[in-house]
Amino acid sequence: MRALVVDHSEAGPVRFADVDEPVPSTGETLVEIRHIGLNFGELNYVHQWPAGAVHGHDAAGVVVRAASDGSGPPEGTRVAVGMAPHAWAERVAVSPASLGTVPEGVGLADAAALGIAGVTPFRVLRKRSLLARNVLITGASGGVGHFAVQLAALAGARVTALVGSPERAAGLRGLGADKVLTDLAGLAGAGDRFDLVLDTVGGPLVARAWSSLAEGGTIHLVGYSSGQETTFPSAGRSGEPTSEALFGFGEPRSIATYGDMTPTGGELTDLLGLMAAGRLSAPVGLRGDWQGVDDAVQALFARKVHGKVVLDVA
Repeated sequence: MRALVVDHSEAGPVRFADVDEPVPSTGETLVEIRHIGLNFGELNYVHQWPAGAVHGHDAAGVVVRAASDGSGPPEGTRVAVGMAPHAWAERVAVSPASLGTVPEGVGLADAAALGIAGVTPFRVLRKRSLLARNVLITGASGGVGHFAVQLAALAGARVTALVGSPERAAGLRGLGADKVLTDLAGLAGAGDRFDLVLDTVGGPLVARAWSSLAEGGTIHLVGYSSGQETTFPSAGRSGEPTSEALFGFGEPRSIATYGDMTPTGGELTDLLGLMAAGRLSAPVGLRGDWQGVDDAVQALFARKVHGKVVLDVA
């Protein structure tokens, strides 16, 4: 069968290859993949995976063989695959724990956009009550950001979306953002103190967000798209703590990392239910055939895509 595999050469990060058909274990479901969802991280940090391995974690398709142990959905079920290895292939053997059943009224292409981009903010934002809280979403024009803005708004938060340029601000207010900022200066001048920051960017922005964090607030680091280092000044010239220093009175503030790779089936089911109810939309900014994966990757790296890239598997 055909698959997209890891390519460490200059022509990478992925290439097409003929690979062996997957052989499901007794507790795995065989899924015929119809659409794949690309993520910036797995493509930008492709060196973390072995060359020649079938790549990708998010997709959607139809069950062609149910798990022989009786677990999981039956043959013919439409499913979303989330955070599962080796998903960018014509067929994949996957644990039912990483599958969500796609309800009627939800397209498979939209379901393929979930996975990492949907489950990540869902897991972070449900850790605390957000009702009437100030929430900042950085990198809000990306796949994670689009889902995060919607989910925070659904939870009752006052949402500020931060993007890199005015062109990337389009549509965010319609998704639930109360404010849309386009640069770090705008963040400094907003005057708000944020109870929660969901950061997908990293770099200097983290230090700036720290200076705008409310007492008891938390920055959740879920991405590193900037590729830049973060430096926190310890003190000003007079020896007094600066506004961006890791220092403060009152209820403690915190920075939390994110690396939850536990099975996603429960969260996918919840997110798909919100989509079926019309309360959550899939941020598909680029749709095409998987034969055009090279162009899609270039567009993603060039920040030309607002939202997710979903490719159809021919």
